[in-house]
Amino acid sequence: MKTVRNVTVLGATGSIGMSTLDVIGRHPDRYRVFALTARTQVDRLLSQCLLFAPRFAVVGDASAARGLSDALKARGCRTEVLHGVQALVEVARDPEVDAVMAAIVGAAGLLPTIAAAQAGKQVLLANKEALVLSGALFMDAVRTGGAQLLPIDSEHNAVFQCLPAGYGGSLDRAGVRRILLTASGGPFRLAPLESLAAVTPDQACAHPNWVMGRKISVDSATMMNKGLELIEARWLFDAPPDRIDVVIHPQSVIHSMVEYVDGSVIAQLGNPDMRTPIAHALAFPERIDGGVASLDLFEISKLTFERPDLQRFPCLGLAYAALRQGGGAAAVMNAANEEAVAAFLAGRLAYTRIAEVISATLERADGLSVESIEAVIETDQRARAIAHTQIEARRHS
Repeated sequence: MKTVRNVTVLGATGSIGMSTLDVIGRHPDRYRVFALTARTQVDRLLSQCLLFAPRFAVVGDASAARGLSDALKARGCRTEVLHGVQALVEVARDPEVDAVMAAIVGAAGLLPTIAAAQAGKQVLLANKEALVLSGALFMDAVRTGGAQLLPIDSEHNAVFQCLPAGYGGSLDRAGVRRILLTASGGPFRLAPLESLAAVTPDQACAHPNWVMGRKISVDSATMMNKGLELIEARWLFDAPPDRIDVVIHPQSVIHSMVEYVDGSVIAQLGNPDMRTPIAHALAFPERIDGGVASLDLFEISKLTFERPDLQRFPCLGLAYAALRQGGGAAAVMNAANEEAVAAFLAGRLAYTRIAEVISATLERADGLSVESIEAVIETDQRARAIAHTQIEARRHS
């Protein structure tokens, strides 16, 4: 490993991106920021560029790029500003880049993340949609490109740490009986079911344990986030759905577990702070300080577990069904969820109708393919169009 490694952070202004930069900033002797990207939070990106002086910054459009470039030049910063999807791809696969933090939320992160894998980078995967939309394609890109894929989601990073060193993708050869993904249960774990129809966006975004963006916070409330993680785990660890269980663990201290055939269950514990998996992946196979406080088991005092209630969390059941169906079902589900959550956050859809829109879209989107990147993009677009129709139908009913 060379002394200083160049890192591109895709989605630098989101919670994962900011945590990544916090860890990098603690180790200037080990990491240099090569590129930072953001879609809309240009003011925050400006501050990050002034602090880390990356070679490139990437924003969504030409107007934002001009504004950021002018602001940087006025402050004496020489960062070159680019814009658009192709620019994201270029800073992900640049020959000088060693590691790419893939933290763009949603389908928008697919192309640059696959580009990083094809270019053989160390891919720190926080964009779960890359696997949900194009699992087989993405894993093929990792293999053919010679990339190293390291999961950043706290659950998948925990499973990765609990599996044997050099796990080769076979649960049976590793003696693994099943993977146990933990879930907090979100803010509505104990809420009366009849109260959920009146849930507001701010209530859904008030996660009891984690500080996250609004979209992922809603996904956590509906447990669609866990459904996406279920599909991600299937591809990361080559695990069939009947060997991945979800366990509600409200304290969010055990981040996931692996059960072995001899009866052993190995768990990874830690404070709910994303800097732990980020530091683990950035330094892998070494360990570095991530700035995370020590876990005080005496203060926690107890750890509890529950089975998920699919009546309360229908999105989790939809994810299991989509995974078993295969084909383009997971991509359709993801697209419909993104549109439904956006409508909910905009006040155009009731919370309890998010799952209704996803289910209806899945029923009406038969035969969509994910056999190529082009097919994935087409499936995503067609599913969004169907979801829009379903959202509008429910707005007026």
